[in-house]
Amino acid sequence: MVIYPSKTRKLTLLLGILMLALLISACGSNDAKTASGGGNSGSQSTASNAGSEAGNGTGGNSPSAEESNSGEERYSLVVGVTAGVHEQIVEKVREVAAGNGLDIEIKVFSDFIIPNVALVEGELDANIYQHRPFLNSYKEEKGATELVDVAETVLNPMGFYSKKLKSIDEIKAGDRIGLPNDPTNSARALLMFESAGLIKIREGVREEATVLDVVDNPLNLELIELEAAQIPNLLDELAAAAINTSFATNAGLTLADDAIFVETHTSPWVNVIVTTEDRKDDPAIQKLIESYRSDETKKFIEETFKGAVVPLW
Repeated sequence: MVIYPSKTRKLTLLLGILMLALLISACGSNDAKTASGGGNSGSQSTASNAGSEAGNGTGGNSPSAEESNSGEERYSLVVGVTAGVHEQIVEKVREVAAGNGLDIEIKVFSDFIIPNVALVEGELDANIYQHRPFLNSYKEEKGATELVDVAETVLNPMGFYSKKLKSIDEIKAGDRIGLPNDPTNSARALLMFESAGLIKIREGVREEATVLDVVDNPLNLELIELEAAQIPNLLDELAAAAINTSFATNAGLTLADDAIFVETHTSPWVNVIVTTEDRKDDPAIQKLIESYRSDETKKFIEETFKGAVVPLW
């Protein structure tokens, strides 16, 4: 067969195009495999890095976790006080305690009984207003054996106040003399009257003394027992009266300016922090004690009350 040159050239061109197409196809396949292999390698590398970071604990050391682990645990307490001196002091204690990991809510009462009732019933975590003899008398009378004192706080010297007299020597025969009607503060007032030379109490009776234990009353004074919180309001009707510092302060009376006689600092009627038996070792209660018996609180008491309230630490 005879092949003409033009046909030969066409055939050669077709064969060349076919070979070129096959070559391009082969190269594209290799590029796809290379790209696919590279992607797998990158994915494995990323997973490995993530695993390495997790293994190194990078996720566990977040700032919030560090703050949680290193931050001091905060506590909170509800504390009962009587209005006046104890309220003022515990407001300062609250300020100190806030920097010591303890938040204090203060509840203010107007008498001596309800703060103990509230503590027994769980409305309070602690109270700070009463002296130890009053607490012991309350526990015996009410059977409140769960109440315990955990720290001494201050001595509030009882004062003998008058709006009519300038000196104890001005008291005359038959004068009406007021004193608290609760057992412990009544005994406290009687002992103060004795130390002032006004009466004598039966021997062997001290912190349990009552008006019935008065064995010598040379001026024949009329001893009138009254609700402690009301005595300042009735002072105009009396020649003089024994008034607890907290109630005197509420009435604007001060030992330095208004008292004609002051209880000695050797008094057993020291004030205490009271809580319940099951709470006495509670970390929050311990922080309360530390905050109360701090240098900052002591300085506040000394500068504010100028001897009318004596810190016991």
